[in-house]
Amino acid sequence: MRIGMALNYSGGFKETVAELADYERAGLDIVFVAEAYSFDAVSQMGYIAARTERLEIASGILPIYSRTPTLLAMTAAGMDYVSDGRFTLGLGASGPQVVEGFHGVPYTAPLGRTREVIEICRQVWRRERVQYQGRHYTLPLPPDQGTGLGKPLKLINHPVRPRIPIVVAAIGPKNVELAAELAEGWEPIFYMPERAGAVWGEALAAGKARRDPELGELDVIAQASLAIGDDVAGLLEFGRPMAALYIGGMGAKGKNFYNDLARRYGYEKEAEQIQELYLDGKKDEAAALVPDELLRNISLIGDEGFVRDRVQAMRESGVTTLNVAPLGRTHEERVRLIERIKEIAG
Repeated sequence: MRIGMALNYSGGFKETVAELADYERAGLDIVFVAEAYSFDAVSQMGYIAARTERLEIASGILPIYSRTPTLLAMTAAGMDYVSDGRFTLGLGASGPQVVEGFHGVPYTAPLGRTREVIEICRQVWRRERVQYQGRHYTLPLPPDQGTGLGKPLKLINHPVRPRIPIVVAAIGPKNVELAAELAEGWEPIFYMPERAGAVWGEALAAGKARRDPELGELDVIAQASLAIGDDVAGLLEFGRPMAALYIGGMGAKGKNFYNDLARRYGYEKEAEQIQELYLDGKKDEAAALVPDELLRNISLIGDEGFVRDRVQAMRESGVTTLNVAPLGRTHEERVRLIERIKEIAG
């Protein structure tokens, strides 16, 4: 089981990257760099590539709407080159509030666009002349939609790898099915191993039934906060505000994918109340209603026996990469947590 870690995108980036060499020595396998509406992820990942030697680097995630498919492919090929083949292209649809609010792009057909982006990226990496007739993307642009001067082109450079790994962040059934069919990896959020099969099992099976064997086994990437000790249970409370933000505030009523997930986990009443309170500006009250069971079962926070049991539950449910957030008070404590979870995960 690989061990990953996500970098904080809201500040202190240079300091965090300066510490990555210690995490790398401690056994960290892969680092994920988010792109919300902060600094772009690509410049940060290039900086990481220059400061590390073994660590894999993944976008976690690049939104499919803010770049053209061919630019996503070019960016991935460039990142794979500067990192000597250590890059993974993490893709996701984000949400309408960010896509339409910050980027000014209509949030339409996330499923269909994701499929076409993946197909175009792989065509670019194979250095084929890019010609694509899709429902959402047509390359070259048809004459009646432009000057008529567009021509099929292929990537000038030879990529380090003709197929760069793709991870799709998805929690909706159809998106999860697409990830299992087309991507090397799938990254859900709020992953609860006890209920993952009931929520996503059917979608994963349907996607895997159409999966190209050349893609290999699906890498399942589960996120979890990490703290190990006899006195760390209180750290679960740090997860409440984020859970409330996602379940209550990441989208409008009827358009919040994380709220839908909480409902599918069986927390229908809590999800509704959290959303009502959060959208009404009562964030603390919303956070207080996040179920303790949910916080506990999506985390790796507890004594060593508890953490070992949770890792085993993750493994048995199909998880192959643990993307952890170490909750140590100091850098040294966080490095030690990476060492310990690496040993526990084997």
